[in-house]
This record gives sequence, structure tokens and C-alpha cells, in this order.
Amino acid sequence: MNTGMNTTSAGNRAEDKACQFLSSKGYKVLQRNWRTKLCEIDIIATKDKEVFFVEVKYRNQSAQGRGLDYITTKKQKQMKFAAQLWVHEFKWLEDYSLAAIEISGEELNVTAFEEVIL
Repeated sequence: MNTGMNTTSAGNRAEDKACQFLSSKGYKVLQRNWRTKLCEIDIIATKDKEVFFVEVKYRNQSAQGRGLDYITTKKQKQMKFAAQLWVHEFKWLEDYSLAAIEISGEELNVTAFEEVIL
């Protein structure tokens, strides 16, 4: 089914919504789509001297399953690798966690937020 929105556009809108959600919960968004040749992090945010590396999972339809279900062990390892690269590059000495936000439907509802997934 074509909703008139390509995957990149949908992903960007979902990340916008995730950033709004995080800001409303007291997080400060530092970076979006931080990339290296080896990895990418959707959102990097801080709260209470801790950095959160946030994976955004968007599903337009519930038939696709829950977005958080797609954070497999392999994906968690990729996220941890990316987070460790960022921590090293930016010489972060405080705590950090991997987190995930699930955005669902054309209305872009936040349907789940896992502050610590690993």
C-alpha cells in the first residue's frame, strides 16, 4: 500500500516525533543520525548527566508487528558498537545507555519507549 510517503520521509518524520517526545520528557537531543562508515545512531540525547543512544523504530501498520520486536540481539550489538565508538570519539566519561522508541501509524504515535534495552 502506497501512502504517498517514501521510507526516508517516514523515517525522518518518525525521528522528528521521537525528538519531540524526548524533549517533552526532559531529554536534550544532542545529535540526530550520527554516522561513521561502520554504523549509525538515530538520536543521541542526554538527561541527568547520562547519554542515551536511541533507536527509532517506525511501523505504519500493526500488521508489520511491533517496532521494538525488530531490535534483535544482532541489532543490540550494532547499537552497542556504535555507542562505544561515539563514547570514545567524544571522550564521554559519564554513564550511557541504549534506548528505543517505537512510533506507530500514520499519526506517528509513540507506542513504546524503552529507556534501557541492554
